[in-house]
Amino acid sequence: MTHPHDLPSDTSAPLPPDGFLLGHLAEETRRRARTARAPEATTAGADADLLEALRTAVDELGPTLLDASHDLAEHPEVSFEEHRSAAALADLVEARGIDVVRGAHGLATALRAEAGDPGGPTIAVLSEYDALPGIGHGCGHNVIATAGLGAFLALASLGDRLPGRVVWLGTPAEEGGGGKELMAAEGAFDGVGAALMVHPFTYDIAEPLFLGRRQLRATFRGITSHASAQPFMGRNALDAVNLMYTGVGLHRQQMPPTDRVHGVVTSGGERPNVIPEHAEMLFYLRSEHPEGLAVLSDRLGDIARGAALMTGCGVELTWDEAPAYLPVRGNGPLAASWTTRYGERGRTVLPPDVVPRMFAGSTDFGNVSYRVPGVHAMVRITDADLSLHTREFAAAAVSEEADRVVLDAAWSLAAVAADWLSDPALREAADADFEAAGGAVDVPSYFGEA
Repeated sequence: MTHPHDLPSDTSAPLPPDGFLLGHLAEETRRRARTARAPEATTAGADADLLEALRTAVDELGPTLLDASHDLAEHPEVSFEEHRSAAALADLVEARGIDVVRGAHGLATALRAEAGDPGGPTIAVLSEYDALPGIGHGCGHNVIATAGLGAFLALASLGDRLPGRVVWLGTPAEEGGGGKELMAAEGAFDGVGAALMVHPFTYDIAEPLFLGRRQLRATFRGITSHASAQPFMGRNALDAVNLMYTGVGLHRQQMPPTDRVHGVVTSGGERPNVIPEHAEMLFYLRSEHPEGLAVLSDRLGDIARGAALMTGCGVELTWDEAPAYLPVRGNGPLAASWTTRYGERGRTVLPPDVVPRMFAGSTDFGNVSYRVPGVHAMVRITDADLSLHTREFAAAAVSEEADRVVLDAAWSLAAVAADWLSDPALREAADADFEAAGGAVDVPSYFGEA
């Protein structure tokens, strides 16, 4: 805990965050994890010979996958600009004699490849490979990309023994661009019965909490005037921004614990002696439930209009310049299959109520999970209490532990896919769970006009 006498004498530097809460939450998580176990599979799944063939394939692919993971980390590319990354991954698939569609589903850096019987059940395995500005693969997408690639190539190596079809999708721009939703609108998931992927983290979880997310840009328009000589002739757009930011802050007391709002001022005027006629904010809104996200959207709209009214400004609200993200909808039977298979690699998968629910971001896989049954498993690449979207996590994503995770996750993704393709009972259970949760949702029209 920081005390006043501990404050740095250099006030130009930021005060370091107090580590008490993070340490307390980590210790509480470790305590719960000692006795908690996620549910395991109750259906038969794939036969032992098929699973052993996948192990052999992943072992053979290992050096290639790890080289690819480190190569992606050394050459990070941000959303929609992943040209080198996409080409490198496509080259590895084509080197195995498998055709790749480059620029798939309307996006220049999206990829698609298929293997197996197109007349059989179809499952998709997903890879992300976009990085973050300034900090590279601070979300570990190099691990995601190569684990998904390894799973697909291992399944493809089964040839005629593959009991159905596997589709590999390289999905750009997860970091805010909604690549999966854009691809879905162009038919990426047509005919797909389930979808699988993993994401690196500091815990192993089969059904993690991911919040839905929307974007709101509030543009305030005022009237310019001399800020000293004739301020009464102006209407200050920056004042409206200030009032909206304050209004959002005051609303936090009434927000549910799993709702989030965070915003930045993207424009606030040019010079102090000119009353700003234009000012703008960009907000991210997040909630655990789609319905909660709709309610939060309505409140933010009211706050913006109130700020405009108080300052005599006009306001224009622009929603979802990139696609909205729905929360990730879990699927119990698929998660149980993941828990079993990842456990066979010596991993202990935690149930979702062990890790603090405040550790929740958003992902465009949420939109996929409202179209088809899916798993978005979190895989532990470090014991340290590191935050995603940091340089420290980017370093962890190329550690020895991350390399082991790439191979363990590649086999486990392939094994879950093989379970689903081989076992009608698992497919039926996954479908029943999906329907009980509400079934398929028309994602593009869910929010309509906020």
